[in-house]
Amino acid sequence: MEKLIITVAPTGAQTTREHTPYVPLSPKEIADSVYESWKEGAAIAHIHVRDHRGENTLNLDTYKEVIDRVQDKCDIILNLTTAGGIGNDDEDRLKVCELNPEMATFDAGTMNFGSGVFHNTPEFLERLAAVTKERQIKPEIEIFDVGMIHNTLRIAKKGLIEDPFHFQFVLGVHGGMPATPKNLMFLIDSIPEGSTWSAIGASKDQLTINTMSILLGGHVRVGMEDSVYFRRNP
Repeated sequence: MEKLIITVAPTGAQTTREHTPYVPLSPKEIADSVYESWKEGAAIAHIHVRDHRGENTLNLDTYKEVIDRVQDKCDIILNLTTAGGIGNDDEDRLKVCELNPEMATFDAGTMNFGSGVFHNTPEFLERLAAVTKERQIKPEIEIFDVGMIHNTLRIAKKGLIEDPFHFQFVLGVHGGMPATPKNLMFLIDSIPEGSTWSAIGASKDQLTINTMSILLGGHVRVGMEDSVYFRRNP
């Protein structure tokens, strides 16, 4: 039986102390949270970082502090966000790869995201794919709707992304596919044979999508980035 891969996403781009006092924000807090998750069985840590005000940042020194603190304690696979939230400069996003993480996110298309627009132009995606290939960084291909799968496969045909692919299905965000069983199964049926996949259910949908992922042979992501509740009261 294939082992279940658990990814922990402790911080994210949007969760604040107003949502929960437990979200880790400082490099030490993030690293400590990752270490505790590793002890409980997490194999991958998806890392966002914040500045001293708790705002999103792509500052490489902040990333480096988190990386060093985590690697001093454990051997969890580090998956750095190349987005850091919407609105960041393309060049700053690409610079994250200079840290040579084992994995980095590849958000496979432009979309409405909440009240904003998450820009991932074809040109940027090809540049990001080329950088990750050159540095031997495994892309975590984040899929918010089915068209992003086809974007990925088109770039792969150019030799910029190598199989086997690893997809992260992100369901339930405003602007993306709703978190329903039919949508998850449709996405699974749309990826190439031999790919691995994991799934996220945003907010109240986390437990449902995690459970479905396990039953369908996929992998899961948990953490304060996606939901601050185990379940909501009816």
